[in-house]
Amino acid sequence: MASASQGSLLLQKQLKDLCKKPVDGFSAGLVDESNLFEWSVTIIGPPDTLYDGGFFNAIMSFPQNYPQSPPTVRFTSEMWHPNVYPDGKVCISILHPPGDDPNGYELASERWSPVHTVESIVLSIISMLSSPNDESPANVEAAKDWRERREEFKKKVSRCVRRSQEMM
Repeated sequence: MASASQGSLLLQKQLKDLCKKPVDGFSAGLVDESNLFEWSVTIIGPPDTLYDGGFFNAIMSFPQNYPQSPPTVRFTSEMWHPNVYPDGKVCISILHPPGDDPNGYELASERWSPVHTVESIVLSIISMLSSPNDESPANVEAAKDWRERREEFKKKVSRCVRRSQEMM
């Protein structure tokens, strides 16, 4: 079992690596220099998607037993997406606790594993923006719009993109 100090060391290394070698599509850093367990992330809307041109802010909160358990990620920018709860919390498989899915939707191999890093998590979120999963939505209304009212979905996402640009 990882201790908080092991989690701290791992997060410190990931922060250092991201500062040395930034990754296209996002920036990440600490919300407060004294707390390695809470990160501020800005995701740039992926090119050639409805989110293109947007700058979406999120908070990534790591539990004390990281990397044994996954962080939570919550958009603080307005977000309209089937896999983002109305409160901004991101719902993707790799952020679900390790082990078998009690609902039977996901394989254990699709869920959290301690090998995931800040980079792999954010890249998965960018992928989610490109390809929504509307089969087990976190936001049922966004999923309905995505499936049945695509023009309405596009309008709502365009508004989110515009607002994210205004906040920069």
